[in-house]
Amino acid sequence: MANGIDPSTSMAALFGSRVRRLRTAAGLTQAELGAAVHVVSTRITQIERASGARPTLELARALDAALVADELLVELWPYVYREAFPDWSRKFMAYSERAVVIREYAAHVVPGLLQTEAYARAVLSVGRTLGSKEQLEERVTARMGRQERLNASDRPELWVVLDEAVLRRPVGGPEVMREQLGRLLDAAVERQVTVQVLPFDQGEHDVMGGSLTVLTMPDGSEAAYTEGAHYGQLVEDPDEVRSFALTYDRLRAAALPPLMSLDMIRSVMEDNHRGAKVPSRSERRRLAQEQLQQSGGRQLRGGGRRVPRHRSRP
Repeated sequence: MANGIDPSTSMAALFGSRVRRLRTAAGLTQAELGAAVHVVSTRITQIERASGARPTLELARALDAALVADELLVELWPYVYREAFPDWSRKFMAYSERAVVIREYAAHVVPGLLQTEAYARAVLSVGRTLGSKEQLEERVTARMGRQERLNASDRPELWVVLDEAVLRRPVGGPEVMREQLGRLLDAAVERQVTVQVLPFDQGEHDVMGGSLTVLTMPDGSEAAYTEGAHYGQLVEDPDEVRSFALTYDRLRAAALPPLMSLDMIRSVMEDNHRGAKVPSRSERRRLAQEQLQQSGGRQLRGGGRRVPRHRSRP
């Protein structure tokens, strides 16, 4: 236990203990290390004692390089960063990282797992708690890092229902939005990702005030998360979670089938947000039947996603 600091008490304490151990092994004083990473020696003291402001990502990278830590400090940094969030928010992030199925309804913006970097920067730049450009870049980096799970061997099944407003609000400007819509189209090609659009003409629904996420864990248990503009709530009570799961299923049933949803996204992207045409309900039923026939008799599951009869998993 270095300097009376227990590294098991927090990720900041663990980070600080690693910095001190590496610094000592390198034969550097706090002043020498501070000079190497362009901060005052008292900043190094704060980091090693887990006091004061948490290290920024830029500083973590500089320390890693100066101490030849082989990315150890950079890999620890996201966990230090996460400690700044409320307990319920950190718990939701931890659940999301282990979930085998993620079902999201997004009312206002594209979910973080499917955001482009430019779109994420535009969304995060308007947060009320944003303090600096450096903090913005840290948040963007953390968000992009969470997307790596979609390429991992244990990647979750991701089902996203987007309100039509998400497609039509040009977050970041036309070019950023066009790139983001293209990202949605590319993501939907992946076997584990399904994207649907809930059109305006479906009218009112139970989650109009915000967004909803339902997570399924490896043991089959579930948790729900609701979010508004400036608040979030993690729900773990089984009865409440079942109610939210049913609400999500209703939204999924009301949304356009996946193939039509992609057509709508493509239309909005090509028309540069000027009036993509949404088929009527009768047209949707007819088009869904045609798509089923054109798919060679392959079954549609969960609102229309195609499931091939024979397809080997890579």
